[in-house]
Amino acid sequence: MFDRFRKPRPVELHIRLTARLQPVHRHELEDALVEFCREQGWGVDVVGGGTVFNKQAGEVEAADIELQVESAHLVPEVLEVLGAMLAPKGSTWSLGDEDDPKPFGTMEGLALYLNDTDLPEEVYASTSAGEVYDECTRLIQGIGRINSHLELPEETALYMYGQSFEQMRERIQPFLDSYPLCERCRVVQIA
Repeated sequence: MFDRFRKPRPVELHIRLTARLQPVHRHELEDALVEFCREQGWGVDVVGGGTVFNKQAGEVEAADIELQVESAHLVPEVLEVLGAMLAPKGSTWSLGDEDDPKPFGTMEGLALYLNDTDLPEEVYASTSAGEVYDECTRLIQGIGRINSHLELPEETALYMYGQSFEQMRERIQPFLDSYPLCERCRVVQIA
């Protein structure tokens, strides 16, 4: 009879993003999500998280985020906000100790791998990965963004997520074809 007057109980929301985010970039995403939720008056806090690392590839494979949400009825709204921020295809969520994660996320991912070893020295001396980062950011504005990067032993990776892998690739391809540092680069769909 008095259940409707009872304060809602918080729930734990476990999220696995199929996003290649360095831990610092995962923390930035978590902070932005919590800040937005608090601006809406929603009780949401980060209570855990981690990075799933693929040792064989030497890259991040996924990012885990654990949230405490003040009430289960807010979960759809939190997922919608996170989906707009960064939720690649293949991402999942679950509540509490559920063993059956549910899929969410619609974004596609593009990894651009710059060759750091096989180009002439003058190319490395006269160009920079920072210029590639800035130009790709400009070119995919409105349809995607660079969410993380990683320096690998023989490559530098830029990880972009957006509405469409093909649209992002089409926008950056003329630049990749013309900028010397992008010779021998690889473009891979990652979500």
